[in-house]
Amino acid sequence: MTDPVNSAKKPSSELATRAVVGFALIAVTVTTLIVGDHEIGRHAFWLLVVLMALGILSEWAELTGRLENKRLALYALSVPLAIMSYMAAGPSFLALGLIIGAAMFIAVFDRSVKLSIGMFYAGLPALSVLYLRGIDNGLLIVFWTLALVWATDIGAYFSGRLIGGPKLAPTYSPNKTWAGLIGGVILTALFSFALHIYFQLPFQLIMLSIPLAVLAQMGDLFESQMKRRAGVKDSGKIFPGHGGIMDRLDGLIPVAPVVAAIMLFGSQ
Repeated sequence: MTDPVNSAKKPSSELATRAVVGFALIAVTVTTLIVGDHEIGRHAFWLLVVLMALGILSEWAELTGRLENKRLALYALSVPLAIMSYMAAGPSFLALGLIIGAAMFIAVFDRSVKLSIGMFYAGLPALSVLYLRGIDNGLLIVFWTLALVWATDIGAYFSGRLIGGPKLAPTYSPNKTWAGLIGGVILTALFSFALHIYFQLPFQLIMLSIPLAVLAQMGDLFESQMKRRAGVKDSGKIFPGHGGIMDRLDGLIPVAPVVAAIMLFGSQ
C-alpha cells in the first residue's frame, strides 16, 4: 500500500495505470469470492488464494536474501496449501499444523529462521481467508476483511496527498503521514458502517474496523521496512503501477489472521 504526499508529481499516466490495475484486481477478487458458493467457484477461490500465498513467499525469499532454498520452501508450503483445498481436509487445524511443520523443516534445512518465518507470513493469511469464507455469512465477512484493507489504503492515499503533514514513520516509509493514517481509519469505519446498514454486518465488527485499519497500516510499514533493508522500491513487478503481490497484500497479511481468530474464538 502507498500513502504518497508528493503523488501529484507523478505522471497522470502512472496514476491512471494504478487505477485501472487496482480496479481489475478488486474485480477479479470479488468475482471469484462471490462465485465461491458454486463448486467450480470454490476451487477457483482456493486456487486464487494459493497463488497469492506462493507469490508472497517467493517475494519474501527475495527480500530476505534467502534465494538458495526458495524453491524448496515453495514446495514445502504447497503441502498445507493443498490440504486447504475443499477436496481435501479444507482450512483446518491440520493445515495449521502442516504450516508449522513446514516452517520447522525449512528452518533446519536452510539453517536460518528468515525463510521459515515467511512460511507463516504467507501461509497464515491463506488459511485465514479460506476459513472465513467457509463460516456462516462468510461471503460478507471476507468481503469486509478485504474491503477494510482497501478502504484504509485508499483513504490513506488521498488524505496523505491532500493534507500531508507530519510523517508517520519517516525511517521506514518517508511518504506516509499521520493524516493518511487517520484518513484511512475514517474511511474504513464509514465503509464498515455502510455494510452494517445495508448488509447487516455485525455492529461489533464496525468497532473492530478501527484497530484493524491501524493494523493494516502496520503491516504496510513492516513491508516498507523489509524493502528498505533490501534496497528495493517494490517487492516485485507483477502488477504495473502497483509492484508485487506483497505490495498489494501487506495490509491483509496481518489483518486476516486476526479476523479469523476473532470469528473462531468469538463464536465459542
